[in-house]
Amino acid sequence: MPRILIADEKSSLDALDYEFRIHGFELVHALPASFCLDEIFQVRPDLLIVDRGLLGARAFEICKDVRADSRFDHLPIVVTGCGDEADRVIALELGADDYVNKPYSHRELIARVKALLRRVQFVVGSERAIEIGELRIDPSSYQVTRDGKPIQLTTLEFRLLHFLASQPNRMFSRDQLLEHVWGANQVVIRRNVDTHISRLRKRIELNPEAPVHLKSLRGVGYMFEIREN
Repeated sequence: MPRILIADEKSSLDALDYEFRIHGFELVHALPASFCLDEIFQVRPDLLIVDRGLLGARAFEICKDVRADSRFDHLPIVVTGCGDEADRVIALELGADDYVNKPYSHRELIARVKALLRRVQFVVGSERAIEIGELRIDPSSYQVTRDGKPIQLTTLEFRLLHFLASQPNRMFSRDQLLEHVWGANQVVIRRNVDTHISRLRKRIELNPEAPVHLKSLRGVGYMFEIREN
């Protein structure tokens, strides 16, 4: 049974807990006062939900801290709240995989959770590693290495890289990447794709200003290029 760790108002959790259990999830409540990375590690959830309204700026700090901790490389994060576009952009750029606006229906939140877990399981379940020169992308372990040395990526960065590298030399628009990597039902702006591509270039390209693999075509989109010898 997938375990969901949620930091939200206690008053809203009873009905949510019932709905999650019907759909085969275990909901674990995190007390906001003690919510920290050690608690996440002890619970070992399959997905994390943090409420921006309850935690305030700490919700963003949690996203950032989780993404900086290698123990949580595969952990999807959903931020909930009543924020505007700027709020959503900050959450996503700091490492959240989705932002669900309040008030939301229980069905919508559960659908978002299922979609995120499906994407993680799809990538992890594919065992074939992709090797391009010194670069190795291994979906079975969610690891990327260059010349045997690990490259730290967030879950979303890995999915984006794996999606592009598994279909080399094919150009994808920002909208296509949002649909296939983020999910069509998520509220994400196109600029977020540019931000993640920029981060990936800094991590996997020897010269991010002159990328060998992560290529872009202005006004069209991005692709992972593999040149024929």
